[in-house]
Amino acid sequence: MYLLDTNIVIELFAKDPHAIKLIDGLGDVRSCDVVLGELFYGAHNSGRKQDNLLNVERFACQFPIINTDRTSAEIYGLIKSSLKSQGKPAPDNDIWIAAIAKQHDLTVVTRDAHFSAMPGVNVLGYSR
Repeated sequence: MYLLDTNIVIELFAKDPHAIKLIDGLGDVRSCDVVLGELFYGAHNSGRKQDNLLNVERFACQFPIINTDRTSAEIYGLIKSSLKSQGKPAPDNDIWIAAIAKQHDLTVVTRDAHFSAMPGVNVLGYSR
């Protein structure tokens, strides 16, 4: 099972054929509330607000969305602490995404290399 990072969803919105082929071949694909929040933020701050909001709504209906909870918050704290001790900071939202992936035993599909430094997080790197 896989968890989509925001940058992969944006590739899907752009109708990137490589990203579409990758996602179509994965099977059980999900996303999370953190990604949804980033997508809504991007849509509200874009020049094509209505079109992008519609894309986000369609996406939210197409893939199951996992929400954060107390367990994901604890895992977030562990991952962030580990990254700090390694001297490898990462964006907070990506740490939340990693925590959700670890909690639900999902592989993060992303273009961001820093996910690989997060302990116990499985990553499927995507590049064109």
